[in-house]
Amino acid sequence: MQNSPIRKMFVALAITAALATPPMALADSYIDQRPGFGAMVVDGVLVRPLGLGATVLGAAAWVVTLPFSALGGNAGEAAQKLVVEPARFTFTRPLGDL
Repeated sequence: MQNSPIRKMFVALAITAALATPPMALADSYIDQRPGFGAMVVDGVLVRPLGLGATVLGAAAWVVTLPFSALGGNAGEAAQKLVVEPARFTFTRPLGDL
């Protein structure tokens, strides 16, 4: 059982994984993190208008549900989730940062 083929294959696989891991872990520092042209175009033409729509719909939903959330004591949390987060996603992040 000492030198079974399965054990040899497991050891070879473990050694290969151990040797391959450091270069893969370091590869992240070499990748250009800046968004490209395509990401900026998609963000500006498609994602930002959708974010604006989500902000408007969220604000409308917040106004409609305000009496209920005020009674429940979580009007601030509702505003945060329905209005502030979509607005922050739409207006404050860098273009192309998806």
